[in-house]
Amino acid sequence: MRRRLISWLVNTAFLALASIAAAGTARAAGYPDKPVRVIIPFPAGAAADNAMRVVARKLSEYWGQPVIIDNRPGAPGMQVAASAPADGYTLLLGAGSGIVTTPLLISKLPYNPSRDFTPVGKVLTNTPVLTTHPSMGVKSVKELIALAKSKPGQLNYSSSGTGGPNHLAMEMFQAMTGTEMVHVPYKGAAPSVNELVGGHVQLGINAVPSVAHQISTGKLTALAVASSRRSVLLPQIPTMAEAGVPGFEYDIWYALFAPARTPAAIVDKASTDLQRALRDPEVARQLVAQGSEPAPGSAQELARYIREDTARWTKLIAERKLKIE
Repeated sequence: MRRRLISWLVNTAFLALASIAAAGTARAAGYPDKPVRVIIPFPAGAAADNAMRVVARKLSEYWGQPVIIDNRPGAPGMQVAASAPADGYTLLLGAGSGIVTTPLLISKLPYNPSRDFTPVGKVLTNTPVLTTHPSMGVKSVKELIALAKSKPGQLNYSSSGTGGPNHLAMEMFQAMTGTEMVHVPYKGAAPSVNELVGGHVQLGINAVPSVAHQISTGKLTALAVASSRRSVLLPQIPTMAEAGVPGFEYDIWYALFAPARTPAAIVDKASTDLQRALRDPEVARQLVAQGSEPAPGSAQELARYIREDTARWTKLIAERKLKIE
C-alpha cells in the first residue's frame, strides 16, 4: 500500500511538472503576442539607451510587436522591473554596475539582482579609456605610474560618482600599479569629463564615446584602453596590458534580464532572438558607430560571467575598503 502511494505521488508530481513545462513551451511558441516593454534605468539619450533602441527596433521586426523603451533612471527602475509580472513582457537592460558592483557597495537596495532577475543575454560593452589632461605632459601609462609614485596622493582623478564604473576602474588601476591618487566624484559622466577637459582634475577613465571627440581634438591625451582588446574607435591606442599593466581588464557592460521565475522557454526565445539581432550586420554597424560593441551570448554564458565578475569585484572592494554610506 505504501509503495503504491509513493508511486502515485511520484507519477502525479511528474505529470504536474510535465504539464507546467508544456504550458511554458506553449506560451513561448506564441511569445510575444503583445507589446514588450524594456525598462532602461538610465535617462533618454544615454549611450546604453541609444544602443538598446537600435536593438529594440530589430527585435520588433522579428516579433511583429512593438518593443517599447521605458526610461526609469536609477534604483527605482530596477525595482519596477523586479516587481513586474514574470511573463516576458517586461525586460530590463541592466548595467554591470547595477547588477554586480552597486549591491556589493550598498547594503540596502530596493532590489536583489540574484533573487529578482533572470539573465537573458549580454547586449553590449563600452570600452573605457584612460586619459590625462595634456598639461600633465605624460605620454604613456608607464610615465603616469612613475609620476604618480613620485607624488603619492597629489594627482586627482574624476569619476561619474562614487562606486560607479569609472571610479572602480581607477581603484583597480591603483591596486595593480601600487599608486595612490585622490578621487574627485561628480554627478554624472558629463561633468566628470568637463572638469577633466578644463584641467580641474588631471586624469580619469571614461567610456570611449564620452571622450572620443576630446581625444581627437587634442583636449585629452589617451594612454590606454582598459579592456583586453583595442577599441574599434581608437585602434591606435594600446590596451592597458600592452601599455605595461598585465592582467588589467575592465569593460563597461550591459545585458538584458527578465523578472525571476519567467518561464525558461520564454527566456530562451528572447535570448535566441537577442543574439540574432546583435549579429545582424546593420545592427552591429549602428552600435559600433555609437561607440558600443555588440556582445551576443546565451543566458547561461551571462550567468557565468556575472558569477566571475562578482567574485572579482568582491575581492577588490574588500582590499580597497570601499563602501557607500
